[in-house]
Parts: sequence; structure tokens; C-alpha cells
Amino acid sequence: MSVRHIRRGAALALIALPFLAACGSGEDAPSSSASASSPESSAGTDPSAGASSSAGAGSTAGAASPAGADSSSGLESLEAEFDARIGVSALDTGSGDVVEHRADERFGYASSLKVLAAAELLQQVPADQREERVTWTQEDVDAAGHSPVTSEHLDEGLTYPELAEAAVRQSDNTAMNLMLARIGGPAGLDAALEELGDTTTEVVNEEPALNAVEPGGTDDTTSPSAFTADLDALFDPERTPQVLDPADRETLIDWMSGNPTGDTLIRAGAPEDWAVAEKSGGAGGIRNDVAIVTPPDRAPIVITVLTQRNDPEAEYDDALVARAAEAVLGEFE
Repeated sequence: MSVRHIRRGAALALIALPFLAACGSGEDAPSSSASASSPESSAGTDPSAGASSSAGAGSTAGAASPAGADSSSGLESLEAEFDARIGVSALDTGSGDVVEHRADERFGYASSLKVLAAAELLQQVPADQREERVTWTQEDVDAAGHSPVTSEHLDEGLTYPELAEAAVRQSDNTAMNLMLARIGGPAGLDAALEELGDTTTEVVNEEPALNAVEPGGTDDTTSPSAFTADLDALFDPERTPQVLDPADRETLIDWMSGNPTGDTLIRAGAPEDWAVAEKSGGAGGIRNDVAIVTPPDRAPIVITVLTQRNDPEAEYDDALVARAAEAVLGEFE
């Protein structure tokens, strides 16, 4: 793990901290921290894509200096304990400090991609067109897999904001596919990320096929540095031009807050008084979480934790992400 000092300034200091701090830990029962098959995807074997990649959107440069021995050995020890790779990129938007570990290696993004799809939906669809009611079939639900919200609304359908919230908050796969259809499919989202400056993330498939990552392949993968840069660009109120309107940034943060699927991930590794707005992802041996973490009276920290078990038959374990996040966020205390 390394720490880079990039003197970025307090770009995210203007994010609406009061409503972030008000978010609770979850409105539903928390997910289990034990090793388990993904609650967010019904199919896919996800061996690691181990190739390195270039940094993504807004990638920052600066002289790297080693972190403390305890920090570096902490993640290496976790990798040995869980027989896994851990990729981390965390940006303190106030100081500009970056904590990294395998930050430019590729990992399957799984359902964490849903937050980027929701952001693109907010960007593409004008507010006066969002109340269109979208419908789908039972066959769509069966094909997509995990769809706890859309499976209950086959008759009346949902609006686009309701679909986006279902995708981000409950990781609903059918909702994700309907969002993708509205923004030009996987290719449309991939093109939007390239416009953002992310030439690393490769969006190729919809749910549930996006969870099946070929060893050494790049399809449906990202890197920690690319994902953190994407989130930073989305939520940076001083970026010119801004990617999202202030109201849409607040809406997206709200969808990422209080998610029961994230209670045992970065939120579990953060200090109790730090607000965590996140989006998880998991399938097979992949377990990820990406988040905007806001300490009291400080600028937010943008953090990506991507993990992959080395054994292709091994299932993910939420504790790996939580303990990695604890080690990384400790660098900013």
C-alpha cells in the first residue's frame, strides 16, 4: 500500500454533509458477513482478471511514498489469510492524499457498476421525462436473476428514478438492465465513462452476464483507481463542467445511503461516526464496495475496495472488504 500526496485541494468539501451525516446504517436487515453466494447476482463464475491497466478518469499523478509498515503488511496479511487479491484506491478530497494497493490491477466490478449506470441515467434523462412508467415481463426478471423490487411490480411498472433506486439500494438486476436500455446499453455506459476520462473500465454485458469475468480478460472489469476517479468526478462540485446537477448528486448519495447490502462492508470498517454512502457488488469470489465516506467536520473520502478470491471455487467473504476498509480508512484518521 502506498500514500500519494497530490495536492488536489478540497474539491468535495461542498458535498451536502448534513444529509450524509443523517443517514443510518440500513433500513432492512443487514446482510450476512459470512462467506456466501452473492445476494446481488444469480449467475456467473468470476475468476480474477489479473492484467494491469492504466488509471481511469481524472487519474492523478504524484511521487509515491511508502505507507507505514503496519498498513502495508495489514493488507498483505489479509490477502494471505483469505487467499485473495485486494485492490484499493482511496482519495481524501480535502488533503489530496491517496492510499493505494494494487490500484491499477483489473478486477470484476460486478454490481458496483450500478451506481455509475444510475449516475448516467440522471445525466441523460431530463427531470421532466423521468416519470415515464416502464414495464417489463416475468421473462425479463427470470433472465436477470436477483430482482427483489422489480419482481413485485410486474403489473404497474416503475418510473426511472424508482428503477435507479432499486438498482442502487437493493441491487436489482432487472432494474439495472432497464436503466442500461435507456442509456444506450452497455456500450452507451462505456462511452459515457470514456467521456468522463475513464479509459480503463470495460462495460460489455448486462446482468447477469457481467459477473462472469474471463481469467486475464478485460470485459466487465475496472481498476480501483479508475472507479475512485469516476466517483470523484461525479461528486466533485467544483469540476467544470459538473457531471451531475447538485440535486442529482444529492439524490444519488441518498440512494447509496442506508443500503442494507452494505452494512457488513466499508460501513462496517469505518468509525461509527463516519457517514458511508456506498454501492456493493459480489458474485462467486468477487466482493466489492465503493463509497463516499464522510468523517465529522471533514471533506469526504472517496474509496474503492475490490477483492477477488484466488481459488475459483471459493465464495466471497464480506469480512475481507470490511477489514480492508478499516485498514485503509485508518490512514486518514
